[in-house]
Amino acid sequence: MFDKILIANRGEIALRVIRACREMGIASVAVHSTADADAMHVRMADEAICIGPAPGTQSYLHMPAIISACEITGAQAIHPGYGFLSENARFVQIVQDHGLTFIGPTADHINIMGDKITAKDTMKALGVPCVPGSDGGVPDLAAARAIGEEFGYPVIVKATAGGGGRGMKVAQNAADMEIAFSSARSEAKAAFGNDECYIEKYLTTPRHIEIQVFGDGKGNAVHLGERDCSLQRRHQKVFEEAPGPAISPEERAEIGAVCAKAVADINYAGAGTIEFLYEKGEFYFIEMNTRLQVEHPVTEAIFGVDLVREQIRVAAGLPLSFSKDDLQINGHAIEVRLNAEKLPSFTPSPGRISQYHAPGGLGVRMDSAIYDGYSIPPYYDSLIGKLIVHGRDRPEALARLNRALGELIIDGIDTTVPLFHALLEEADIHSGDYNIHWLEHWLDSWADR
Repeated sequence: MFDKILIANRGEIALRVIRACREMGIASVAVHSTADADAMHVRMADEAICIGPAPGTQSYLHMPAIISACEITGAQAIHPGYGFLSENARFVQIVQDHGLTFIGPTADHINIMGDKITAKDTMKALGVPCVPGSDGGVPDLAAARAIGEEFGYPVIVKATAGGGGRGMKVAQNAADMEIAFSSARSEAKAAFGNDECYIEKYLTTPRHIEIQVFGDGKGNAVHLGERDCSLQRRHQKVFEEAPGPAISPEERAEIGAVCAKAVADINYAGAGTIEFLYEKGEFYFIEMNTRLQVEHPVTEAIFGVDLVREQIRVAAGLPLSFSKDDLQINGHAIEVRLNAEKLPSFTPSPGRISQYHAPGGLGVRMDSAIYDGYSIPPYYDSLIGKLIVHGRDRPEALARLNRALGELIIDGIDTTVPLFHALLEEADIHSGDYNIHWLEHWLDSWADR
């Protein structure tokens, strides 16, 4: 086992890893920008080292500085958290070239799953169901129109190197294709430096279902059920729950087994999430995230498993601390993402927190790095915390979420807390009757109230 781990991240995820390290008796090293000198992850770690100025490109994305921090502190491994360098295959290779351990999958697996076309081809070969669409990238508008005619409209144009909803455009009919194809390519080029796009059949009312998988890198893997992440704004998740309210035990067992076999067959190591669109009882693969997900706590809550601890164990060459037979779902869990944003525009709202009180009580978990007097810097993602609740069933979890939101105090800045108060008044939320388009439509009417 490692003696010391460096966390190449910030905020609540850095704290999450530090806590796992502390429970395992492993020393932790925090890295930080000049803007994060007073951040909670810096205060909580056993050691901290500044790696550059405020902009992420000069600090949290600056690979030489992170490697140097390992050499200075004697850290033997790097945990990337999520975002930043967590799915950067080049960084993984550099880490290994310096005799360090990357706590995550191999560079090859990150490369395979980071390219949407390669990922889809790989999953198809492994027996994972995929959305019907083009075989590889689409070279030009004429080919795009031909594919639209073949599969029938609507279709969606997606960036091969895409993520976070960027480089994605829907063509409702043949007349829309020229604008959708050209704008998707332009957006992809600007965001990822790669304008290659592919085309898939556009599902009109799907849910977003993701399967949590975990492999030991030696041909063994398990799945830890699904999460429903259908409540999204501009392809960004805001509300996640496990298990999914629309998934039957039989469907869970079947798609979970397919996913576990797929990652076992490629000797995948560590945590991964295989994401699907789910419509009318069918699952369609869309991508695999080769890292820990923001919403991982809801899976931890219903299975009683520390996923970060397992990541560290597998990276150190140890087996998983549980088997498939140990994994029994216990109750229901929900996570809401709390952002420093002004509603209803969702514009960032950095600033100083004048008062903070975290909710507590049975079944309540608050993952956050904020505190009284903390100033949220304007340079990074607006996520400031995640409120996770766990109950014996879904109604109890919803009631607990309502109670916890009522206890939560974050003064001095605007946050998305009022959004969740409003959502909990909606019948569709309580019945679980929603899809990936539901929140966008609801927000349009909510903003006008």
